[in-house]
Parts: sequence; structure tokens; C-alpha cells
Amino acid sequence: MIQLCTGALTEIAVVGAHCDDIAIGMGGTLMTLAGANPGLRVHALVLSGAATQREVEERNALAAFCPAGDLETTVLDVPDGRAPAHWGRIKDELGRFRKSCAPQIVFGPHRRDAHQDHRLLAELLPTEFRDHLVLCYEILKWESDTPRPTIFHPLAIEIAEEKSRLLQKHYPSQTCHDWFDEQSFLGLARLRGLQCRTQYAEGFVLEKATVAFAPSSEITKQ
Repeated sequence: MIQLCTGALTEIAVVGAHCDDIAIGMGGTLMTLAGANPGLRVHALVLSGAATQREVEERNALAAFCPAGDLETTVLDVPDGRAPAHWGRIKDELGRFRKSCAPQIVFGPHRRDAHQDHRLLAELLPTEFRDHLVLCYEILKWESDTPRPTIFHPLAIEIAEEKSRLLQKHYPSQTCHDWFDEQSFLGLARLRGLQCRTQYAEGFVLEKATVAFAPSSEITKQ
């Protein structure tokens, strides 16, 4: 497959509607980026869960997923499942978040997610991060809304396995769901790996990007 490379990264933004969205959608990628770019600045914004056990879970989980990174986490108190009713506030909060960081890549949910909170966030994200590379992760759940990824990030076997382990460890409030188990997460990672000819991977939907084709002389030098 054709491989595109971002080069070294110093700062990224990760956005989720709920505590655990980021870890489910791109936990393996987050671990890989943090490990490959020591001191990586990670700005995380989560819309709901503030002042609850869910916030505690989220902060501990994100710290575990990027232990070598410079992590800043903000958790808001937008009511779970009611994001569309708080459109104005979410738009304002995203605007403040945008002004607080200068990420090279922004990660968030995709537009066709069946959950209204995820979908609203996905629609608003590029209205604030207009000139950024926005990669949209998928959140495994019982709805049949898995997207057709256009970007794949291969994961080392140990990273994929550690992601599944950390999800179980840091989100005990979610293990009651019949889909929240290591087999589910590794199964999706294996499927995405198969689709890009590797063992495991995470899939993303590309929001928008430009491409610069290198002259043949530059390609020869590489």
C-alpha cells in the first residue's frame, strides 16, 4: 500500500464526546505517537463526565496511554446523550480549545457515527480546526455504524494487546457492556490490519487534506 508520512510531531489534539471515546477510537495510535515522539504535547477535550467517576477513569486512562507525553486534559459537563441541545456551548468550548493549542493533527469522531453526541462533535470539529489535518476515529459499539476507513495506522502486536488491556483496566464502569471486552477490540484491530496488510491497525476517516507530489529527483534521493 502507498504510505504517507507526517514526519516528527510535537503537538496533537484529541477530542471525544465521552470519557473512553478517545481511548477506544485511537488508543493504539496515541501510544505509538507518544512513544515515538517523547515530550509530545497532547491536548485532550472531552465533552461529558466532569466531576464524576468517569472523569477519574478518563484522566488515569489517557495518562496511561501517553506516559511519555505532555498531557493536558479538559473534561466538560455536557449531559451524556444531550449534546444537540447544547450546540451553542459545545461550539464555544471548541473555539476556546482551538485557541489554546496549535496541533499538527487533530483526532475526533466521524460524521456518520450513529450516536448523536459523536456525530455533532464530528460536524463541529472542522468548523473550528479549518486548516488542520483532521483524522476521524471509529468507536466500536453495538450500533452498526462502523465506517469505511480511508487511512490506516498499523499497530505493533504488543501495542494492540496493551490497548485492549488498558481499556479493561481503566474503564471498569464500562465492562458491564457485552461489547466492551478484549476480543471485540482486538477483533476490530485485526480486521483493520487485514485491510492494510498488517497484523493489527486502527482505521480513520480523512476529513480533508492536500497532497504535494515530490519531483522524481527527490524521490530518487530518498
